[in-house]
Amino acid sequence: MTPPTHILVGLIGRVFWMRVDGRGTFQNSLQAKKALQRVMNQGVKNLVVDLERCPMMDSTFLGMLTGTALNLREHADGGSLSVLNANQRNIQLLTSLGLDHILDLDSDGKLWQDERKRACDALQQCRESNTDCKEAQTQHVLNAHQTLAAVSEANECRFHDVIEFLEKELEEQNTAVPA
Repeated sequence: MTPPTHILVGLIGRVFWMRVDGRGTFQNSLQAKKALQRVMNQGVKNLVVDLERCPMMDSTFLGMLTGTALNLREHADGGSLSVLNANQRNIQLLTSLGLDHILDLDSDGKLWQDERKRACDALQQCRESNTDCKEAQTQHVLNAHQTLAAVSEANECRFHDVIEFLEKELEEQNTAVPA
């Protein structure tokens, strides 16, 4: 059985730090997105996602990170989303999808050195809700995959079937008659 994932968050100086303690998946990506959006709405421009304890990420989580980074670029002057401590598997995922050109992927451990030292003491359990209706969750997964598909033609081909399936799923959910 896979151990549960915890999303730990904290404001460390001028940086919002998020540590994914477990797998980054569709099951916790909406919670992570809400936390990132909340601090962006408060004017925080520097976001860090620490993957030291994250063995893998699925495409929904990757799409959520990509969407957040693109949103940050559009709306925050000089903001960034840095990904730290990614293992080889996660680095391969990020680079094969072309996300290393959108996210600040720290592969040599040089970004946010002062904040790294304080992160362990400052992080707390994320309080954002992880429960939403099925339709909101499906819409979130669809948006994440559409974001990934928009990054490159190869990604568009890679995620076409998933996007098509999710669009049909949403259509069925919207036309279903309540019991």
